[in-house]
Amino acid sequence: MIDKQIIEQSIARIKAADKIIIGAGSGLSTAAGLNYGGKRFQDNFADFISKYPLSDMYSAAFYPFATPEERWAYFSRHILINRFNALVGQPYKDLLEVVQHKDYFVLTTNVDAQFQRAGFNTSKLFATQGDYGMFQCSKPCNNTLYHNHKMVNDMAAQQSHCKIPSALIPICPNCGEALEPHLRKDQYFVENDDWHTANNNYINYVRQIKQEKVVFLELGVGFNTPSIIRWPFEQLSKQLTNACLIRVNMDDVQANYQISDQSILCQGDIAEFITGIKKGILQ
Repeated sequence: MIDKQIIEQSIARIKAADKIIIGAGSGLSTAAGLNYGGKRFQDNFADFISKYPLSDMYSAAFYPFATPEERWAYFSRHILINRFNALVGQPYKDLLEVVQHKDYFVLTTNVDAQFQRAGFNTSKLFATQGDYGMFQCSKPCNNTLYHNHKMVNDMAAQQSHCKIPSALIPICPNCGEALEPHLRKDQYFVENDDWHTANNNYINYVRQIKQEKVVFLELGVGFNTPSIIRWPFEQLSKQLTNACLIRVNMDDVQANYQISDQSILCQGDIAEFITGIKKGILQ
């Protein structure tokens, strides 16, 4: 149970804010039901679990499958389940109701497009690490991204014994090299025009903050890539006179910077927290 005082303090800060910058990590999607382990993993990948030493969807994405046919059998189902077939999580819907009438921007490392599908303004959104719904050339020969819904649906539908038909292995139409999910996992990650536009939109948004009251609302951000959201939010909260950092996570809520008078640190369930502030904001 999240402390009522934390909810009330957060509501007051959000109501008074001129700008709200949301920083979202995997913990938010986990709170929305997109759990990569446990029963959800076992229910959807029982055949793979019986054949390979896999413990969860996150680590399985890095497993060294022996053939492309096996790797794509896993990855197509992974993408389909987490990007296309997953329902929009209630915490995302509730969060939109909290900020939709405020001046906001979203910075996220999540690649499941939950923000887009929930209805957040895409011009106010920067998904830094890619999108499961897109493929890119593995080389890459150019900066083109390819919508992959049909490709992953075909691979998931036609696989057998944890393999897809070789003819379904996705190939770059420009150079003939393999396609890869558009995920930042190595130096070949494609930063296309849309990526740079979103990056510039975020940079400009932050630069325009002067004496305004701003809330950095950090949800479910751990230490996988802390240099993208976690540490910059702390630095900005310390630098900006009228800033407040609201950090919500199941663990690791302490801040590195001495910003106790500018922070609300909440260790607990993110969905419960968002429900609580939604009730207070909308009443």
